Amino acid sequence: MSRATHPVTTAGAWARWLPVLGWAPRYDRPTFGADLLAALIVTLMLIPQSLAYAQLAGLPPQVGLYASIAPLFAYALFGSSHALSVGPVAVVSLMTAAAVGSLGLVDEAARLQAALTLAFVSGVMLTVMGALRLGFLASFLSHPVVSGFVTASSLLIALSQLKHLLGIQASGDTLPDLLPGLIANLPDTHLPTAALGAGVLIFLYWTRSRLKPLLLIRLGLSARAADTCAKAGPVVAVLGSTALVWALRLDQIGVRKVGDIPAGLPPLTLPSFDPALLSQLLLPALLISIIGFVESVSVAQTFAAKRRLRIEPDQELVGLGASNLAAAFTGGYPVTGGFSRSVVNFDAGAATPAAGAFTAIGIALAALALTPLLHYLPQATLAATIVVAIMTLVDTDTLRRTWRSSRTDFAAVVTTLGVTLLAGVETGVGAGVLLTLLTLLWHASRPHMAVVGRVPGTEHYRNVDRHRVETDPALIGLRVDEGLNFMNARQVEDRMLALVAAQPAAQHVVLQCSAVNDIDASALEMLESVAHRLRDMGVLLHLSEVKGPVMDKLERTDLLAQLGGRVFLSHHEAVTALTAPGSSPPPP
Repeated sequence: MSRATHPVTTAGAWARWLPVLGWAPRYDRPTFGADLLAALIVTLMLIPQSLAYAQLAGLPPQVGLYASIAPLFAYALFGSSHALSVGPVAVVSLMTAAAVGSLGLVDEAARLQAALTLAFVSGVMLTVMGALRLGFLASFLSHPVVSGFVTASSLLIALSQLKHLLGIQASGDTLPDLLPGLIANLPDTHLPTAALGAGVLIFLYWTRSRLKPLLLIRLGLSARAADTCAKAGPVVAVLGSTALVWALRLDQIGVRKVGDIPAGLPPLTLPSFDPALLSQLLLPALLISIIGFVESVSVAQTFAAKRRLRIEPDQELVGLGASNLAAAFTGGYPVTGGFSRSVVNFDAGAATPAAGAFTAIGIALAALALTPLLHYLPQATLAATIVVAIMTLVDTDTLRRTWRSSRTDFAAVVTTLGVTLLAGVETGVGAGVLLTLLTLLWHASRPHMAVVGRVPGTEHYRNVDRHRVETDPALIGLRVDEGLNFMNARQVEDRMLALVAAQPAAQHVVLQCSAVNDIDASALEMLESVAHRLRDMGVLLHLSEVKGPVMDKLERTDLLAQLGGRVFLSHHEAVTALTAPGSSPPPP
């Protein structure tokens, strides 16, 4: 029997690390056709995006193409999402520019070496986290923090591209660095560049609107074909603006062009193992890894839910880690799952991760054959491509929702957004996470507590401040809506003693523990102490609705023997028993 089941067990173990083994055996011709069509559409979108994001990262444009080939193959093997499209993204490109820029490197080769080393360190971190099943660490980045960071980064990215759109000089990674240079150099705006940039911006916004697909449908195209043509807008912008610069010789009057882009497949590269460089890149790599993972998993889970599929977060760590390692050894820079192209990939009908591998083949063919045609590609076109793509990530809805629902979450959004704009991406994320953790600790140290009474005619007990309930002057029912621990033990003790002092007729205090999921040594000591103090006042302390794991801890201590009162299965049972005649406690 063991010989028959062993191969199946082994295959299952391999499939844990290589999800491709799960879907490849069922791959058929219809699936191949769906993946190939999705890959064609994503390739058209990814070519201009890759060039643009490399420019945003402060790297040569071909590096963006290199980062869109091997990483896609790696994710197809190790990733668990059928729709996620991996490659360069705007936020990670900005973080790469900030990390490499902080090193003060002037030589382009040194900057390239630092960028691929950053991808290597990030890849190692992600892979190790996946192997150790540490995906839960991403939970420390709450949605408000991520939203504030992404919104601030989007605004910084858009501002950083104005210099290319206007043909002026400006530099910096924060608002105080960028704005003075932009304002000071506005009089030097190069009008032909500004006109070209504005034209491309208008065209790209038009292609994203519903007007173009509707127009194409009226011209006779099917809805799907019209949608595909609309998504090819960036490619049309690249080809059209390149032809315009070449035909009118706009480069000779100051319109900046990309210049020569080396043709060929990605080179084999090695990251630097210099300890000094690695130590400088550790924190940026960690932030890139966590933020990229959070963004990728949220996108992947959204699309998986639409197809009733399941995403393995820990396997996503491995898939993204393998993608970044692949980028490091093929001349790329840090990558992650992109929202916009994943949407395109999903809408185009991608059925398996093989669509990513086909996309990589398309990018590789473009790197081999099309790069010489892009010599006259204006930098303003790439800047416009970035601006149009990034502005969709500006999240004002979260600001409105958190203002209405939770002021602490609103503070986390505003703090992260403001600090990122003023002090940079690393400081912004750190400030947001710190504020979130401090807020969590503050709430844990001040638990919500409610005096409860019986809803007339029922066995339900609710907050006396919110409902019309029945109470007994001889009994105080107190519900604590938080685990009992060293941070809040004093608050609970003070509240019980204050209630007894304010209700002289009280003879029993029943602590309703329906929301208490855990209890630590400090809280146990507090309960024992308050039980003795209440007994000296002629009042007994009781517990009701204690959960199993909490009860297990109570039974391993002396608290139940020292309590003086009883432990009731339900709060209604406690009230019924303690308000019956003859239930008064002995005098102190």
